[in-house]
Amino acid sequence: MEPAWRQQGRGRGRGQDAAGERPRWRRSAGQNRVAYLTCPSSLLAVGEAVQSKFEEIRRSNQAAAKRLVESHVSSSSSDEENDDAGDRQRGKVLESTFTSYTSQTDGRSRCPSLCSGGDASGLHRTNQYLSDLFQSGALTCLICIASVRRTQQVWSCSGCFTLFHLPCIQKWARDSVFLICSATDEDFGQKQHPWPCPKCRTEYPPSATPNRYLCYCGKLQDPPADPWLVPHSCGAVCQKELRPSCGHACLLLCHPGPCPPCPKMVSVSCLCGQAKPLPRRCSNKAWSCQQPCGKLLACKQHTCSQTCHSECPPCPRVSLQRCVCGKEATERPCASPRWSCQQVCGARLSCGNHTCEEECHAGACPPCPRSVSRSCPCGKTKSSLPCTEEVPPCGDTCDRRLSCQKHTCSMRCHRGSCETCRQEVEKECRCGRYRRHMACHKEYLCDSKCPRTRNCQRHQCRRKCCPGNCPPCDQICGRTLGCRNHKCPSVCHQGSCYPCPETVEVPCSCGSTVLVVPCGRERSTKPPRCKEPCRSPPSCHHPTREPHRCHPGPCPPCKQLCSLPLPACSHTCPQPCHDLVLVRSQQVQLAGPWEQPSEPAFVKKALPCPPCQVPIPTSCFGEHEVRTRTFLTLSCGHRCKQVCHPGVCEEKCQQKVKLRCPCKRIKKESQPGTDGHTSTPHPHTQTLSALRLFQVKEAEQKAALEEEQKKLQVSPVS
Repeated sequence: MEPAWRQQGRGRGRGQDAAGERPRWRRSAGQNRVAYLTCPSSLLAVGEAVQSKFEEIRRSNQAAAKRLVESHVSSSSSDEENDDAGDRQRGKVLESTFTSYTSQTDGRSRCPSLCSGGDASGLHRTNQYLSDLFQSGALTCLICIASVRRTQQVWSCSGCFTLFHLPCIQKWARDSVFLICSATDEDFGQKQHPWPCPKCRTEYPPSATPNRYLCYCGKLQDPPADPWLVPHSCGAVCQKELRPSCGHACLLLCHPGPCPPCPKMVSVSCLCGQAKPLPRRCSNKAWSCQQPCGKLLACKQHTCSQTCHSECPPCPRVSLQRCVCGKEATERPCASPRWSCQQVCGARLSCGNHTCEEECHAGACPPCPRSVSRSCPCGKTKSSLPCTEEVPPCGDTCDRRLSCQKHTCSMRCHRGSCETCRQEVEKECRCGRYRRHMACHKEYLCDSKCPRTRNCQRHQCRRKCCPGNCPPCDQICGRTLGCRNHKCPSVCHQGSCYPCPETVEVPCSCGSTVLVVPCGRERSTKPPRCKEPCRSPPSCHHPTREPHRCHPGPCPPCKQLCSLPLPACSHTCPQPCHDLVLVRSQQVQLAGPWEQPSEPAFVKKALPCPPCQVPIPTSCFGEHEVRTRTFLTLSCGHRCKQVCHPGVCEEKCQQKVKLRCPCKRIKKESQPGTDGHTSTPHPHTQTLSALRLFQVKEAEQKAALEEEQKKLQVSPVS
């Protein structure tokens, strides 16, 4: 029995020969080739299968190349058609969103920006939010600096109405609460600290952390992506309470951004209340009758002379008014009748011996402060003496607390403040590392610097003799923001930096249309769609380009006729413009996949005009007859270089071309038909050659028939 590695396997090409004789191989003499000795029918079948497979691949490649060229040429027109269709669809979606609102406004105008009877800025702002949802790259999550797509789960801030990815805002809320809790260890996890919005800093309690994907109005969870609705919308009426509160609800379909002004009609009176009520728009219901107010002002002397308004201002007139104590009188505004002259009262007190030392005041003066029971300076002895006599010191030890709050005054009872504490005690420095004997009133600070890290967890405290309550870091953060263009200007902090507040304008190619995006998104944002005509100068010999819209990238190839004069005749080139044509570059064959090509696969080159194909009258060698002929080309594509001759041109092209062997490994320059491997023309070339040969034969037969008819017409006359 043969070993396992020599037994008949089930590999490719062995299933058919399992029952019959296995094919034998031999090496031909003088050649490094392998050939079959047996099974000629199988070899023929394999060759036909390979040829058919090759033809199938060739046809598919040609079809793919044709589609690529057609798409490249017609990309501009197709983009314009797609843009027009997209604009029409967006217009229908916006119109359906504002339908409920416009039904309550003036029916003569269907434009949302003109349908608010009062403040149009709020409605324009809402319309701008809706338009940004359909603009590619206009909405960006400020946390991850990525686009907000219609199929992603989002959350909208109620303060600034900015959209964030739901996972991003959840992580932001958790990190913010954790950093605030970790700042103080004693209340970690005990207090309910709020978390801020990344853009407007609106604070939300921890219970308001979003955990579900809701539509804008909050009625539907996980709203489906509908191309005929606003992205992330449920399609129902919003019905949010309007701000400022008027008792009505929003009439738009579920939408992003602020709710527009209230369009309801209400009957209200003027601001001063004197005129009759009139029907007014609820969002603009305040109106003035333009009549004088006439209400009595707060000064109780004059009346309001302004036209109809809500609250009367302070009286602007001037009158003679006395101070609080009544000593001085001066002209002052009626709006501030109470004023003080800032002088000491000086009135005689009830004791009859002293005067009032308070500044200008109203009412009676207080009693004499020396007429009540008084104590000695140290406060140990009390006595009742006339207000004209001073209480003498008691002679006992003072015993009042000194400024150190540890020792008492050792002097006898005395007037005035006690002296500083001069006792020598052992004091500990503020950080608790060292001790020293020194005066009690002095503070002991050592020279050691605090090695602890501040609250930013990046910089050391470095304060001398720090007791442990390190101050907050006062350095600038300076870390690169997510936009990769700016650095954080805030004070050094923990956690992630706030998003970059800057915005960048992304213009179209001509600069007429601008899209405002957050900083950092300008590199990945597509230019906005522009309806202006393209202003790029032509890159060919034509004076102007074909009219097309503004677009990003290079302009499409010129499709105008070349119309350049041909060099050998007086005709012009009838072919499409070929000043810049994509041509495969002549690249050197790479040794392996590790090498990089030195030139691009396709380059733009200016191709020469083809030979003139206009028929011209040509005479024979003896100048007996004149016929209309064209410059003929051979089956290989080159022109016949022989002198004008009758009949079919000989297929003997002497121009050398670069040809490859069947395995595509070797390329050399030779004449067609000199090598066995390159003599077989391409099937497409064979078809063109046969067609041209048929046309030439048909033209010759037609010319012969015309000659015979002419001879028959001339023979009777002769």
